[in-house]
Amino acid sequence: MSQEITIKAEPRGTRGKNEARRLRVKGLAPGILYGAHGPAVAVAVNPRELTKILHSSTGHNTIFTLSVQGGEATPAMIVDWQSDPVRDVMLHVDLKRIDLSKRIQVKVPVRVTGEPKGVKLQGGLLEVITREVEIECLPNEIPEYFTVDVTELMIGGNVRASDIALSESMKLVSAADQVIAHVVAMKAEEEPAPAAEGVVEAAAPVEPEVIKKGKKEEEPEVAAEPEKGKKKG
Repeated sequence: MSQEITIKAEPRGTRGKNEARRLRVKGLAPGILYGAHGPAVAVAVNPRELTKILHSSTGHNTIFTLSVQGGEATPAMIVDWQSDPVRDVMLHVDLKRIDLSKRIQVKVPVRVTGEPKGVKLQGGLLEVITREVEIECLPNEIPEYFTVDVTELMIGGNVRASDIALSESMKLVSAADQVIAHVVAMKAEEEPAPAAEGVVEAAAPVEPEVIKKGKKEEEPEVAAEPEKGKKKG
């Protein structure tokens, strides 16, 4: 998307770590400008101005005018950059010349709107799978973002890249069947599986018999009657 923004740049005669340090002391960042059948040109730019572009609504798809001191003024885009993760300062940037008459490939964000019926009525869950798609179009026709409405999605329903409304000049580069968002059923808590038929469940453990301590009380023995003597013959 073309914007009425002009970024000034200085040509760089030398390269290397020492030159990069010198530029950063001056508040500049080293960069390279190339593309559109032109020669590669080493430049120095204000990193704060480029960071502002990256944080804008059109982000890295913003087309601006890069005006090189003593040289060309050309439409350009930010195609790559390196930042210090600690100080959040841009260390280097790659800039590409843009021919406004030729189609280019860019990645465009996708925004999801609406509350799916599968969530509202069926208790499902909306999952956003893809947040950008790649298209081919003329530079001045790059959209800020695409919008897809998921209101009618029921459980099992999805929106794919092919469902995105494109203008006549746009061509989808991403796979047509790439899923943007879908509604899935919530996972139920797992219940214990029923015992298989023919499998006997283990019997409850039998409590051990308690043996009482001490000697069992014995019944008293009955005294035997004295044997009667035999009569003497």
